[in-house]
Amino acid sequence: MESGGMSKNSTLICVPIMGETIEKMVVDMSKAKTSGADLVEVRLDTLKRFNPRQDLEVLIRKCPLPTLFTYRPKWEGGQYEGDENSRRDALRLAMELGADYVDIELKVAHEFINSIHGRKPEKFKVIVSSHNYQNTPSVEDLGNLVVSIQATGADIVKIATTSLEITDVAHIFQITVHSQVSSVPVIGLVMGERGLISRILCPKFGGYLTFGSLEPGIVSAPGQPTIKDLLNLYNFRQLGPDTKVFGVIGKPVSHSKSPHLYNEAFKSVGFNGVYVHLLVDDIAKFFHTYSAADFAGFSCTIPHKEAALKCCDEVSPVAKSIGAVNCIIRRPSDGKLFGYNTDYVGAISAIEDGLRDLHKISSTSGSPLAGKLFVVIGAGGAGKALAFGAKEKGARVVIANRTYARARELADAVGGDALSLADLNNFHPENGMILANTTSIGMQPKVDETPISKHALKYYSLVFDAIYTPKITRLLREAQESGATIVTGLEMFIGQAYEQFERFTGLPAPKELFKQFISNLQ
Repeated sequence: MESGGMSKNSTLICVPIMGETIEKMVVDMSKAKTSGADLVEVRLDTLKRFNPRQDLEVLIRKCPLPTLFTYRPKWEGGQYEGDENSRRDALRLAMELGADYVDIELKVAHEFINSIHGRKPEKFKVIVSSHNYQNTPSVEDLGNLVVSIQATGADIVKIATTSLEITDVAHIFQITVHSQVSSVPVIGLVMGERGLISRILCPKFGGYLTFGSLEPGIVSAPGQPTIKDLLNLYNFRQLGPDTKVFGVIGKPVSHSKSPHLYNEAFKSVGFNGVYVHLLVDDIAKFFHTYSAADFAGFSCTIPHKEAALKCCDEVSPVAKSIGAVNCIIRRPSDGKLFGYNTDYVGAISAIEDGLRDLHKISSTSGSPLAGKLFVVIGAGGAGKALAFGAKEKGARVVIANRTYARARELADAVGGDALSLADLNNFHPENGMILANTTSIGMQPKVDETPISKHALKYYSLVFDAIYTPKITRLLREAQESGATIVTGLEMFIGQAYEQFERFTGLPAPKELFKQFISNLQ
């Protein structure tokens, strides 16, 4: 999947304006202008009452931005159920009254465009759109669809499809890149969470515009980001054909704070990169599809850390021992993937710091983990990282896992003992043990869950949870109430992020910015 050839970011941001009254729409138009939008899409089909001439005059006169009018019928995913001729008359009237764009559906585009022949103002543009709410067709079928839309006389082509997996988005990227040789601009968007990158990376692949909502959840299509996130989180105005793409691969992944951290850090050092959420189902297919050098680096989280290792051409010795990677770099010269594990560094360092504070130990006196009984909950990628890291520091390691066979396998690999998760509540051979949860038990939205009963926590002097959304999980709250020192997943997150940032950019990590990020989340 190669990037486009545009010389600068010329992609527009359009804010959908939806509301039951004209008054609300006028207020939202002003908000859109203040938010930094380039134009607004007025969704006439959301109005409860609509007096075409009177209302269109008000909307066009009072809008501080260029206007795009859409009057979407139910048969194309909108709310309008009335007479078809009245609907098209309203869009023609919008044109006559000074609208900048109207959006008309492919099914009726020929007739509509013929009806305005010779009457069309010079600056006025017709967007002809096609919406597929089932899937994303092949590149060949999408190419044929573009040709069909261009044949109507469209000034701008708009295609919106639905993502069944994130690799679908590559089809749209190919279409927008190839269409840049045409005189007809293309808007190509993929709906749904897996399609989010289609909306963020438009400037890289030559899309004419993207949509950003005013408020989270109040969207005109599934998966639409807010304009605030486009501008402030993803630094949308700075993106272009040469922007390197990074992201966090996971399932689920929308909870990750990594885009907030890395995008702010990229901006602070002037690095031309963007970091995005990547909801991935099949990681091997993802890497095969997004194989261009511009897809330059990835963080990897649950449940893909072990599968990611198998996708790498080379793996660091530590990651190979652990059997999992959480950081993958694509070498620009040949596209080969290199896998690393930075989890164990971030987590073990945070736990050691917690123990030093607890016991008032100097950092020069060796690892405070030496000789400690270290219980790891989970035998996945993060569990392996913690187990190997603790063993390397001289701890005695015990693995507790829902499936005993997996716990036993990891315990054998590190020279430790194994338990089933069900037996953990009754495991207390000594006081002052260390507990590290590496599973998703307690992660949003299931914040009421915990992997161990509160009464068993009194045997631990320190409890660590790799989860950081929420920052204080039920496990950590109950551990604190039981008298244990707690270490949050945020501390691990920042520790491992230093190394990832440096691998991504080749630049020193802005550590003060990272620390400020942590304090802002607390």
